[in-house]
Amino acid sequence: MDLVMPDWGLVVWTSVTFLFLLILLRAFAWKPIMAAIGDRERSIEDALLKAEAAKEEMSRLTNENESLIKQARAERDLILSEARKAKEQIVSDAKELAHKEGARMIELARVEINNQKAIALADVKNQVATLSLEIAEKILRRQFEDQQQQDELVSQLLKEVKL
Repeated sequence: MDLVMPDWGLVVWTSVTFLFLLILLRAFAWKPIMAAIGDRERSIEDALLKAEAAKEEMSRLTNENESLIKQARAERDLILSEARKAKEQIVSDAKELAHKEGARMIELARVEINNQKAIALADVKNQVATLSLEIAEKILRRQFEDQQQQDELVSQLLKEVKL
């Protein structure tokens, strides 16, 4: 038997066996294999459709998220702007209140100082008057210790008095 040039009988029997095997495969294996391939094809198509749908959903969600982020940033900026304005208003009000309170306290201190100054001046005047009286009293007492000096003073005063 030559492998390069087979015998016609071998070719016929090989062909018959091949056809018989092909019929058996078509009868028992072809349909389940094709059904499995079809199922797999449908499964892949479904997976691709689901992937496409998921991709579209992801794109939609990404766009929605970006929109929400933009909206949140705009709200944040607005809130920060309002907070800055409120802070500036509060600081301005506090400064104005502090200036008014400071001016009021300065005025009260000025009035208190003037009052204390007047009281001190009156006290000094009283002390000066008291000291003057005490000094005058001491001087007069010393001058009137001698009776002759008293008589001379009375006569001098009487000369000065003009009626």
